[in-house]
Formats: sequence, structure tokens, C-alpha cells
Amino acid sequence: MAEKRKKRFKSKNLSLILWLTFSVFAVIVIAVYAVVQNTVMNQRYREKMIFELREAGMTMTDTVYKYSGVGEQLLGWYLLDISNRYGVTAYLISDDGNRAFPVVESTNENFAQIADGLREKFSANEGKGEIVFESGDAEIAFASVVKVNGEPYYLYVTDSLQSMGELAGDLQMRSLITGAVAIVLAFVVSGFVSMFITKPVVEVTEKAKELARGNYDVNFKEDYVYTEICELSDALDYASSEISKADKMQKELIANVSHDFKTPLTMIKAYASMIQEISGNDPEKRNKHTQVIIDESDRLTALVNDLLDLSKIRSGIDEIKRTVFNLSEYLYRIVDRFGYLTLTQGYTIQTEVEENLYTSADREKIGQVLYNLIGNAVNYTGEDKKITVRLFSKGKTIRFEVVDTGKGIKPEELDTIWDRYYRSSEMHKRPVRGTGLGLSIVKTTLDKHHFRFGVLSEVGKGSCFWVDFPVPPEQTEPNEQEKTQ
Repeated sequence: MAEKRKKRFKSKNLSLILWLTFSVFAVIVIAVYAVVQNTVMNQRYREKMIFELREAGMTMTDTVYKYSGVGEQLLGWYLLDISNRYGVTAYLISDDGNRAFPVVESTNENFAQIADGLREKFSANEGKGEIVFESGDAEIAFASVVKVNGEPYYLYVTDSLQSMGELAGDLQMRSLITGAVAIVLAFVVSGFVSMFITKPVVEVTEKAKELARGNYDVNFKEDYVYTEICELSDALDYASSEISKADKMQKELIANVSHDFKTPLTMIKAYASMIQEISGNDPEKRNKHTQVIIDESDRLTALVNDLLDLSKIRSGIDEIKRTVFNLSEYLYRIVDRFGYLTLTQGYTIQTEVEENLYTSADREKIGQVLYNLIGNAVNYTGEDKKITVRLFSKGKTIRFEVVDTGKGIKPEELDTIWDRYYRSSEMHKRPVRGTGLGLSIVKTTLDKHHFRFGVLSEVGKGSCFWVDFPVPPEQTEPNEQEKTQ
């Protein structure tokens, strides 16, 4: 009991699971998108800054070479125009760092230290004419070696990274706001989507609960959106129909078995009382009464045996034991068991049997099948009391047929004649006493053998029950068990 409660506690609602799954997935997607967007934007903006800084530096380098002889003041104005155009700061610093003239006024730069740093960087870069590097945490710089009036100078151009930081902060804020809105929308949308997805599942579950409560009229078939739910509803609808049939058959079986048990038991009790009270000292009456008790006991025994046989075959306890035997000779023996009907009640059993037809099957169970089919034909044949039994080769199979001349079977009853305790709506005499389980045993046995069988019937003209037996790979002689029987 505790384990069941534990399992129920652990189980989660499907709608909740889907909602959490969609929501978590949306949060992950939004977070990854924000991170990737910020990273890519920062990288692209940085690359753009480096490109523009290099372009500004290269333009100033060309300008220095072009106008180095026009005087420092005029050159400074040229460089100032370029720096304003690109939004950068530029300096011309002498190699020793003692002389410099900025394009814009600045008193905070240590030009000697800058010159030393540039000298080291150019040395490390194997004397390249230009370099781009980060100057501290907030600047990016371009430097090149130029000559002004024949003296070496460093052209030092810088741009602030502050704007990039501001852009990154703005992007992060926008990403947070957008992400928050997207997450809220994702929660709402995923909630509706999960409810939409699980709605048919919930409906089918509720109907299944109704089915479990014994309501077999519940209809599972609806036009659901999902193919899987449609297939499930069709399967449950079929199961409901089959369970309804099984329940009806069970009730009929209980009623019929109760009736079949009650009648002989009543007879046994009545005749036992008669023996005790009336015929105890009359041998003739006592023998008649005891014979009734014996007959009714035999009837009860036959009913119990048929029920047990049917149960064993269906449950698989009574396994099929296949042997190869002469079906023609075996059929003759089965027909001979009905010989008393031809002598005492005027029945005619005509046989059309090909000789030496062998098959592979469970001999004993097939004998019960043949007996039940012939007995059924005897019970339902017409006033002429004629039955025809045939056995002949048909391609790769052996066809068995038993034909009666009775009133036939109505089309609507053809699918139900194999049910347990099936009773035809037509009244008839039953010279062969049965339990009502004969055709059900036939069907179950032949299904276990995987043999094809069926019935052809026309109202007013009789019925033909048939079975197709397989031909074994090699025709063999009867085995020792068959010879001794």
C-alpha cells in the first residue's frame, strides 16, 4: 500500500511536465540567444573599431609623408581634420619622447613613456611599420613609424573603448528586457500548448475510466488532431466492443451453465428421493430410476469435461502434440461412432473419402473436432436425416466437409455460431446429446493448430462446415500408436 502511494506521489501531470519542458526549453533558447548576440555584437563592434582605427592611422601616415615639409602647424591641422573625421585622438611623438605635438591639446600624456612602450612593441614585432594594440583597459591604439623633416617620429592614434562598453551595457539591458518578456510569453504560450496537446489524452483517459467502471456504451471515436490519439481511441473502442461481447458471453455462459447444471442435479436429487421413498424395494423401478441418475451424472461429467477441455486449450495448458497420421482411416472410425443413428433413427451418413490422405496434427484433438462437426450436422440436418461427409485433396491441403440439409444459418448468425453456448433460433431435435460447447471447442482447437476453417450456409438449403488440413512434407506410414488403435 505504501509503495502504491509512493508511486502516485512521484507521478506528475502530463500537462505540467509539458509546460515545464517547453518553458525550460524557451528559457535556455533565450539565454543562449542573448549570450551569442552580445558576444557577436561585441566582436563585430570591436572589429569595426580596429578597422576604422587602422584606416584613420593609415590615412594619417600617408598625410605625414605627403605634407611633412609644409611645417608642423599646417601638418597638425591636416591631421586634426582626419582625427575629427574618424573620431580618434592622434599624436606625433619623437623617438626620444621629448618632442610631440598633439593634434588636440592634452597635458595628461607621458610621451617619453609612450615612446619607450612603442619602441619595445616595434622591436617585438620585428620592425613592422605599423601595429594595433590595446592601450590599457579603455583604449585601443594604432602606431606607425614616420619621418618628419628627416627625423623619426611615432604616429600614435587612439580610440576609447568606452563607447563599446556603453553599447555592450545597452545590449545587455535590452537583452534582459527582451528575454524577460519572451520568458513570460513562453510560459503563457507553453501553458496553452501543453493543455491543447494533453486535452485529447485527458478525454480518452476519462472515457477509459468509464469503461473500467463497466460502462461499455462509451464512445471513444472522435476526430482528434493527433494520429496516435486517433489510433488509441480506435483501439479502445474496439476493446470496449470486445469486452462488452465478452461480458455478455460470460453472463450467458453463467446462465447456461447454471441451467445445465441445475437440471441434471434436480433430476438426480428427485430420482434419488424416489428410490429412497418409492422404488427402493421394486427392482424394475429402482433400475429405471438409477439409470436416470447415471445418465444425468454422465451429462454433468460431459459438461465439466468440455469446460475443462476448452479452458485448457485456450490457456495453453493442453499443448498441441502433432503427429502424422492417416486422416482418411481416422475419419472412417469417427463416422462409425454415429452408426447407431442409422440403425435406430433412420439417419443416412454418406461418405465421400479419398483413401490414404495423411496430415500432421494432434490426433486426439482433431478427432474431437471431427466428432463435434459431424454431431452438429446430425443435430441440425433436415427431415430427410441426411448428412454428407467428404475428405479430398485440394491443392496443397486436404479439405474436410460435412454437409447437412437443414434450414441453414441466417447471415447475421454466421459470426456467432462459434461462440460458447450458441443456440440457433430454429427449434430442432438433438439426437446427439451435447453441452453447447462443441463449435467453440472446434474453433479454439483449429485456431491453436492455425488451420483454416469456416462455414457456408444458405437459409433453407442447409450448411457446409469445412476445415483445411495441411499435407505433411512427406507421406509416411501410420505410426505405431495409430496401428494399435
